[in-house]
Amino acid sequence: MIIKPQFKLKEYENGLYLVSTPLGNLKDITLRAIEVLEKSDYILCEDTRVSKSLLDKYQIKSKLISNHKFNEKKNVLKIIEYLKSGKIISLISDAGTPGISDPGSILVNECVNNKIRIFPIPGPSAIAAAVSISGFSDKFIFCGFFPDKKRHLSSELKKFSEFENSLVFFISPKKINKIIPEIKSNFTGRKIVFCREITKIYEEFIRKNVDELQLFEKEPKGEFTVVISEKKMNKNISKKLTESDMNIIKKMINKLSIREITDILRQSANVPKKEIYNYCLELKNEK
Repeated sequence: MIIKPQFKLKEYENGLYLVSTPLGNLKDITLRAIEVLEKSDYILCEDTRVSKSLLDKYQIKSKLISNHKFNEKKNVLKIIEYLKSGKIISLISDAGTPGISDPGSILVNECVNNKIRIFPIPGPSAIAAAVSISGFSDKFIFCGFFPDKKRHLSSELKKFSEFENSLVFFISPKKINKIIPEIKSNFTGRKIVFCREITKIYEEFIRKNVDELQLFEKEPKGEFTVVISEKKMNKNISKKLTESDMNIIKKMINKLSIREITDILRQSANVPKKEIYNYCLELKNEK
């Protein structure tokens, strides 16, 4: 059954529309996305064969222009001319939100330079989908694809391992076994989720502790969206009282109980309770 939009918010203005498309399940498309694609004079897509299956399902007849990483620069001037002449153009990727680890940024920046309006049509995103099912912190850093060379790969992962946030990145199935040893080396003590074939028939979520990771016996099918959990910080790191901490305690020692002083100081100083308690006792015994 084909679902058609039942209402229109406004007439669409000419400009560039970045339209999110399904990750796999063709039902995961918004009514607004269908309407924009129908109204488009041209639709820019990575692989016309992939996009055609989606467009055929919703009986969208707009003209397609192949636009991928190998011809994106070459296409720009022609597309800008179309936009300046008043055309409505949509940009889609094979799956998800265009412009994120997919072609799009070159055209978007050229539109900005030429004062051509750009409209986001939000929808499916592998990044958001993976983070939502991970159970990890929703404060995350998106790392995209990693470099091919081992030296650059090691350097990138070491850099990202210093961040406390969750991390999200894409890995092709051909490179997964090359990257796993580097993940184990840099993210020990953390958890990881491999998301594969999101929303498709063979959808799979593999949850592991990083330290238990092993290489895949066979090359998996489908690109991975990978989420690594946030870095757990030891909140009870042993730390001595500073001179400032001691002065604060001295001012409070005759007015408050040791327990009250400890509770107050722990809010601002990363010092074990025992350290504060022992210093308070020392001051009490001096009297």
